[in-house]
Amino acid sequence: MIQASALKEQLENFIRKTPDVEGALLVTYDGLSIASVIPSNLDEERTSAMSAAMLSLGDRIARELNRGVIERILVSGEKGYSILVGCGEDILLLTLANSDAKEGILFLSIKRLVQEIQSLLKD
Repeated sequence: MIQASALKEQLENFIRKTPDVEGALLVTYDGLSIASVIPSNLDEERTSAMSAAMLSLGDRIARELNRGVIERILVSGEKGYSILVGCGEDILLLTLANSDAKEGILFLSIKRLVQEIQSLLKD
């Protein structure tokens, strides 16, 4: 079983190396936090619960509108982005980025992080 500290270290490295990323959070589909590195003004439990709610609503929208399996859920606001992706069996990755982030670079960086986390989870 993987240690939460190793996952948190992966998130810290991701934030440090990826321009304009402000935070990242790994949560279960039920909304329980596994590991997080988020700004101090955000509540970890509340952010985790909202991530699960985003998935639930996004999944329902995808089904109702015949869009297939969700690849990512993107919430874009004037101050930045919240991007939710699947990250293994029953695990979600929420990435928080400011409005200066370049979406293509951000999505590629997230994809690489997901691969790294998935390899950690297999060990």
